[in-house]
Amino acid sequence: MEVDNDRLNSFMGKMIGDVGAAMNASLILLGDRLGLYKALAEKGPMSSAELAKATGTAERYVREWLSAQAASGYVEYDTASGKFSMLPEQILALADDDSPVFLGAVGNVIAATFLDEPKISDAFKTGKGVGWNKRSECLFCGTARFFRTGYKHHLVQEWLPALEGVVDKLKRGAKVADVGCGHGISTRLMAEAFPKSTLFGFDYHEGSVQAAREQTRDAGLSDRVRFETHTAKTFPANGYDLVCFFDCLHDMGDPVGALKHTRSTMADDGTCMLVEPFANDRLEDNLNPIGRLYYAASTMVCTPASLDQEVGLALGAQAGEARLREIAREAGFTRFRRATETPFNLILEARP
Repeated sequence: MEVDNDRLNSFMGKMIGDVGAAMNASLILLGDRLGLYKALAEKGPMSSAELAKATGTAERYVREWLSAQAASGYVEYDTASGKFSMLPEQILALADDDSPVFLGAVGNVIAATFLDEPKISDAFKTGKGVGWNKRSECLFCGTARFFRTGYKHHLVQEWLPALEGVVDKLKRGAKVADVGCGHGISTRLMAEAFPKSTLFGFDYHEGSVQAAREQTRDAGLSDRVRFETHTAKTFPANGYDLVCFFDCLHDMGDPVGALKHTRSTMADDGTCMLVEPFANDRLEDNLNPIGRLYYAASTMVCTPASLDQEVGLALGAQAGEARLREIAREAGFTRFRRATETPFNLILEARP
């Protein structure tokens, strides 16, 4: 085997970068959990001692953390003053939960993939699944916060208006089902935007349903938003004007059965909105940074979740529009289109 040294050096440089990023994922989690990013963003420039005092942490640890962050390009270091600070762009990504590009929550998700690795390794050998109900708790809160960014900045502003006639129904007062609702962030965003509508969130994970109820009660929305523990094939029919699946259909064992049941629960002129991870239809067209992220998540989370359920179709997070269109057609939907998209999501409309 002949080795090309230039190609080897280039590949090793890539690997060192990736290993450094992997090691720093835990530091992102620390910075988010301990409020280090937020304090630095609000009060910087700061020395390690000043940041430690502001956050009630130990200076020696903070000094090492800041050094790693500066080496990563996540914060700035001024050699003259010996202080650290954050650029506006770094703040948006790491310190502002309401930013449209916030990524500070990824530490929880990445931590869960490492904590659950023994289960996934065993599943590789057996071919069995690993359900959401068998995952580390940090996966749930991390997933909710990660997806909150896109939902907060696109759902009401762009995705719902892209659906035919749906916003007018919501303004007048519609019945909405949010299937696979998790902690109910998407459900509450719609409820806040459309006060005349009634919303129902369904998820098969009881812990997530309880969290959704608590957060909805705290938000003062319990009179119009209800959560129940149901699978996508058992939630009750109610003549829904809109049924939503946010980043979850591909996680289901029987997506055809889920959409077939959904069709039976809807009003005759109802709409089903599928929000799915962005993917092209061919593998070679997904070999890019977004595809890299989603294929990894699909390996560690989505595919195991589907294989743990009946049928176990295992669509994966990169199913693509053509495959999803086929699923909707098999379920009895006759109209299907891409309503809109973002770099991270496909927003698909299915109608009877």
